[in-house]
This record gives sequence, C-alpha cells and structure tokens, in this order.
Amino acid sequence: MADTLEFNEIYQEVKGSMNDGRLRLSRQGVIFKNSKTGKVDNIQASELAEGVWRRVALGHGLKLLTKNGHVYKYDGFRESEFDKLSDFFKAHYCLELAEKDLCVKGWNWGTVRFGGQLLSFDIGEQPVFEIPLSNVSQCTTGKNEVTLEFHQNDDAEVSLMEVRFYVPPTQEDGVDPVEAFAQNVLSKADVIQATGDAICIFRELQCLTPRGRYDIRIYPTFLHLHGKTFDYKIPYTTVLRLFLLPHKDQRQMFFVISLDPPIKQGQTRYHFLILLFSKDEDISLTLNMNEEEVEKRFEGRLTKNMSGSLYEMVSRVMKALVNRKITVPGNFQGHSGAQCITCSYKASSGLLYPLERGFIYVHKPPVHIRFDEISFVNFARGTTTTRSFDFEIETKQGTQYTFSSIEREEYGKLFDFVNAKKLNIKNRGLKEGMKQSYDEYADSDEDQHDAYLERMKEEGKIREENANDSSDGSGEETDSSFNPGEEDDDVAEEFDSNASASSSSGDGDSDRDDKKPAKKAKIVKDRKPRKKQPESKKGKDPNAPKRPMSAYMLWLNASREKIKSDHPGISITDLSKKAGELWKAMSKEKKEEWDRKAEDARRDYEKAMKEYSVGSKADSHRGERLKKKKKKQEKQVKGKGDKKGATSKSSSSKSPAKGMSDSFKSKEFVSSDESSSAESKKEDSEEEGAASPPPSSEDSASGSD
Repeated sequence: MADTLEFNEIYQEVKGSMNDGRLRLSRQGVIFKNSKTGKVDNIQASELAEGVWRRVALGHGLKLLTKNGHVYKYDGFRESEFDKLSDFFKAHYCLELAEKDLCVKGWNWGTVRFGGQLLSFDIGEQPVFEIPLSNVSQCTTGKNEVTLEFHQNDDAEVSLMEVRFYVPPTQEDGVDPVEAFAQNVLSKADVIQATGDAICIFRELQCLTPRGRYDIRIYPTFLHLHGKTFDYKIPYTTVLRLFLLPHKDQRQMFFVISLDPPIKQGQTRYHFLILLFSKDEDISLTLNMNEEEVEKRFEGRLTKNMSGSLYEMVSRVMKALVNRKITVPGNFQGHSGAQCITCSYKASSGLLYPLERGFIYVHKPPVHIRFDEISFVNFARGTTTTRSFDFEIETKQGTQYTFSSIEREEYGKLFDFVNAKKLNIKNRGLKEGMKQSYDEYADSDEDQHDAYLERMKEEGKIREENANDSSDGSGEETDSSFNPGEEDDDVAEEFDSNASASSSSGDGDSDRDDKKPAKKAKIVKDRKPRKKQPESKKGKDPNAPKRPMSAYMLWLNASREKIKSDHPGISITDLSKKAGELWKAMSKEKKEEWDRKAEDARRDYEKAMKEYSVGSKADSHRGERLKKKKKKQEKQVKGKGDKKGATSKSSSSKSPAKGMSDSFKSKEFVSSDESSSAESKKEDSEEEGAASPPPSSEDSASGSD
C-alpha cells in the first residue's frame, strides 16, 4: 500500500464557505493547503479520534474529529475512493472509516447533541444538520426558545444568519433547559466580549488601512482597534500572516497584518491592516500580568517589562499572541540599495517588496501574491516613456496584476531576482529547468524573525552612494524592442544592472566638468541611425478580400440577437461568456453544420484571393514599366542639358571684357545669355513632352529657315 494519498480539488468547509485546495494523507497525518490563502492545516495522526464517510452535496465527504474536539470537513470525493481511504485509515491510523448518511426525512423535531465544536441535530441515530459553534456570533434566550446568530459569510451569495430552537420545559433537578442549552453554545461560540483588562495598550498608532489613528488594545484572544469613529475586534484566529517591511526612506517601518476573513466597514472589506511607524519612536511597555503568568503563557518570548522601538514592541507582542512567523524582505536589493521598488498599481503609487516566497505591494490597495500561485511574469515597455517599464504578474486563476512606472535602472535587479526564483518569464518563453521547485504543501511563511536582530542589521547597513543614479545611457532613447531574454547591446546598455556600475566607476575620479563632454561624446558615438522602413512593408489594401470567419463566429453573428432577447440588458462581456457556454454545450451534429459553412467561406476566400493576386501582379508589372521608362527619359534630358551648358560656358569665356563699363554689354554676352535661356526653355519643354513623337524633317527645316 502507498504511504501517501493525494487528492486535488477537495473542498474544506470553514465557517460556512467551501475553500478549494489539495489534500494529502500520509503516515504522519493529514495536510490540507488552501489554494486561495495558502494556509496549511496539519492534523497529526496521533490526534485523530474518528473518521466519518457520508454523502454530501458535492459528491461524498470526509469528516475528521480530533481528540481535542476540533472538527474538519472535506468534500469533493468520488464514491469509488471509499475503499482506498478505508484501507488507508485502517493501516496507518488504526481507525475504522464509518459510513453515516444524513437523515432526509424533513422532520423539524429531534435531539440536540453537543460534541466538541459541533452542535448536531439528530433524528434517531442519524444527523439532520450540524452547526460549527465557532460560526455563532451571538446567542440569546427567550421563553422556551434559544436564538443563534451567525457571522456573515462574504464568499457565499446567500448566508444563514439566524436559527431558532424551541426547547420544551422539563423539570430536571431545577435546571432550566433553555439556560443549559445557551451555556453549551456560548462555551464554544466565537462571541467576542471585551471582559477584563487588556494585556497592554498602544495609544494613537497611525493606521493606513483602515485610515486613521487608533488605540490598539491587546486582549488574550483578540485585538481591539478603537478609533474616533469605528471600532474593530479582530480574533487572532483570523490572522493569516504578519509582515515587517522597511520603508524606502529608511526612516519608517510598515507592519502589515493579513486577515481572513477581512474586517468590515459598511460595504468595504479590509483584508490587510497596515500600521506605519517611525524608527525613532521608542516606548517602555509593561504587561498587565504578573511575571509568572507571562513566563507560563509566552515561554520567554515576552517579559513583563520591555523597552525599545515602538514597531519592535508591537511586532513582538503580536508574534507571541498570534503564534505566527513574521515575514521580512529577503536578500533583494534594488538600484538605490532599498529592499523595495517604487511603482504604481492601478491609480496609486506605492512600494513593491520581493520576498523569499512572494511579492507584497503596499499600500493602496495592498496586494500579496505567493510564488506558488503565479503562472508567469512579464516585463513590458512603459506606455508613455522608455525611462520606465511595467512588471506584470498573472496567477494560475487568471488574475493579472500590473505594476507600472518602474525605473529602468531596477530592471536588472528585478530580472535577476525573478530568474533566481525560477518563475516563468513570458517574454523569454518557457525554458527547461525553469520549473518551480516549491513544496506544494509547504506553508508560505518565512523563517523565524528576531526583531532585535533585524534592527541591528538595519542599523549596520550603510546606504550606497548616489553615484549609480546617473547611468551612462540615461539621456538616450532608442527604438529597440524590449526583449529581456535576448542579449542585445542596446537593451543591455539601458536595462542591464552592470552598465550603470561600470560607467560610474570609470568616471568616478574625474570632475563634473570633465564628465559632461565625455558623456556627450559617448552618446554620439553609440547612437545608431534609425533603420529605414523596408519598402515591402505596406498598409493593408482595402480592396483585398476579407478573411473568412470561423464556425464559432458565424454561429455567434447568427445567434447574437436571440441571446440578447433571451437575456434582456445583458452586457457585451456577459454576452460573450454566455455565447461561449452555449457553443460548448452544443451537440456535435449542430457544430458540423457551422463547420461546413466555415469551410465554404474559406473556399470562396481562397478563390477571391487568387483572382486578387493575379490582378495585383499585373498592376505591379505595369507600374514598374512606367517607372523604368520615366527614369530613362530623365537621364537622357539631364545628359543633353549638361552638354549644352558646357558649350555655352566655353563661348562666354572667349568674349572680350577688357575696357568696358559695367552698364555696357557686348553682343556676344547678350547672345550667350539668350541662348542659355532658350536652352533652359527647350529643356523644360522636352521634360513636359517627353512622351510626344520627335518632330519631322520638314518641320526642322522650316524652323532652321
């Protein structure tokens, strides 16, 4: 038997929503990786208490119960996979995979059982439905009635918001059954109540998303943001990742908290909480706990009294309470020495941080893209100027992110980084050996981070000099194509990371005045003449036959009005999607009819193209003959003019000019002038009537007389 079982496109039920991902069962336990968030759930084999196989809406499902009361549900299995899973559970987990079908009688009375994190409503021995108590946001009681309210699910089109249970009165040792029911729910429910004192409070922190200044109160199980207008309570269980990112100016720090599900403000959803700190701001912090409690709870990660930079204190406290690693930038360094790149995303300018396992953009809107969800990246020439370029990322789900207005000096560093991470580059095409080598079930968090150590590293760095800011080709604009995969001299001079370093080091010892002429000389020397457009490249002939349409386009033109009438008010995009679905669902016989029409159109097009090409060739031959004839005539006329001009010049040079006043002109001078003008007139008349027949001998004789 295999040591591992893997399943693709499995859905995990979390807080009422179905998250797709990959499931792997091994000797050590069960691992599920969420495709959307990259979050990994790891259940150790020793923690498994029960496994249940049942029929659900998406086929068949697997429900796992652990010894500490947690429940995990996975849907999307096929019925044929039961035997394989059952044998695997027996061999490696020593568990029987029990088959339990849900009751579908439709009765609305039965027995409620509380087991771990689940409320199960049963009829006899069969469950009708189950409610994860972590979904409950509020529980209220009335006379013989208990009302459960649930958290809103943003991913679902329709959310269940409330369920009411009628509890019949009983007399059992004076215990009120309604209160007992409510207490069982509240003990496991996700009801946030700010009872007791906060562990610590950070006052007036600058928050970029959501915007404003907030007091942050740290409680054992949740984070409380208190502002002038809004309050947010964020359970630590919703925190996915923590990021600590240095600003490009080296004077500020971003602390980013990734949330799933997001916090809500009206209809706005905030998936990231972004705090901005000044590095110079220090704080002395005292936790509202005694030293024994601090040691027992945090195991040395925090102490009762701490002092240091404000961003350090916040990051240390959050790391200890959330129990998540803090992601910091890797070893990437941009052109100016910073660990980020200035760029624009959508309408706002911000900073793009290349991390060890992804990219993050701050701050408006914040974007986090993991390497394992990237299909390919693309380097594109800037739309308005050649001094910048665009960096495009497309994910496997088809989402595209375009980071524009990146300085071209950053190209070499960013290209080397992407190349080192073995991401597919669209410009270059897919090459062998570029396949990503990531563990598909590995978490996308980074290694352990020590805020003090990071601070020492930051302070120990010396900022690079600004000599690299003026690269040799900074004032030069060329028309070369932007192909980063090809080794072209012009592209290397503009975008290669080595070009600026070599040029600045060579001119470093000379004065500013000496640099300018040298730079100009180099620009003139390296400038290449513009390539003349080949004559063969002509515009499209409007008289040429139109290309034939495909079978799909013929069908779409015929069916467009019908689709519009069936779906009034449908947009162009939705119409295209709907047409694609209808074409895909069409039977093979109907498609063959349109294929025949497309074939007929193609034959007609080929026939028309043959006739058109024959006609165009005849026209081109006729035009070439006329061109040659005209050139020959121009050469003949030019030769005659040169010959006559030479004879007139020699005759005028022989005329006596000594002893004559300026106003007097000799007979020879005047006649030569008249003859030259007559010759020029004759040349003009010859050019105009070049195609006319030569004069007859009688005309020439009368003319001489």
